[in-house]
Order: sequence, then structure tokens, then C-alpha cells
Amino acid sequence: MSMDFNIFMNDVVRQARQEISTAGYQELKTADEVEEALNQKGTTLVMINSVCGCAGGIARPAAAYSVHYDKRPDHLVTVFAGQDKEATEKARSYFTGYPPSSPSFALLKDGKICSMIERHQIEGFDPATVVAKLQQEFDKYCEEI
Repeated sequence: MSMDFNIFMNDVVRQARQEISTAGYQELKTADEVEEALNQKGTTLVMINSVCGCAGGIARPAAAYSVHYDKRPDHLVTVFAGQDKEATEKARSYFTGYPPSSPSFALLKDGKICSMIERHQIEGFDPATVVAKLQQEFDKYCEEI
């Protein structure tokens, strides 16, 4: 039974990774990759992915749809909480003033945190509401494309 559960979880993780990559987000798996990505000039949206239901049912769909907008971040990246621990820990070190939260979104500009949409602002909401929250932040911090 334990082996079957591990196979199932590996499939869930693989699907979650593929879903966010297909949406155009660069997956960061090491602390070095995170440091390089989050110190880029411009705006960067970090999606902190997870295997929970609100990640699959709300956060990942919102991540995919939110970027189809007049204003959007220059860079889209993701780390996977509970899977790529080193990368997630490094990303969270940039989110000064915010407790660890997954799934969540962090918007950075030139390596500095601008805003955060935390799990409590995702869980219990529908994807369209989270898309609206993200796009509201894009309006504040991102350039028109």
C-alpha cells in the first residue's frame, strides 16, 4: 500500500510540475537557480506550488490565466514547496515580512518583494478571484506589454 501511495504522489507531483511549466513558468529546483532568477532586473512573479487541493484547483489555474493580461511580470518562475526544499527556502528568504505559505504568489521588482498573495487569500476562493487579485498587483507594479 505504501508503495502504491508513493507512485500516486509521484504522479501528482509530476502533473503539478507539468501544469505550471506548461503555463510558462520556469521551474527553479536549486537555491542557486532561485538566486539567479530572483535577482533579475524587472518584475518577477514567483508561484509557490504545492500538492494540496487549493494549489491544483485554484492557484495553478490562476497562475496560468492571470498572465494573459495587458500588464504582466517580466519573469515567471515557480518553486515547489515540500519537493524542492532548498529552492523553496531560498525563495522564501526574499519574502521579508511574510510567513511561509503554500500555495502562494510573490511579486518582486529588481529582487525586492512588492506584494504577496498568501494561501489564506487563495484557499476558499475561485480561480477568477485569485486572477483578479494577481492582475490588481500587476497593474501596480508591471509594465504594459
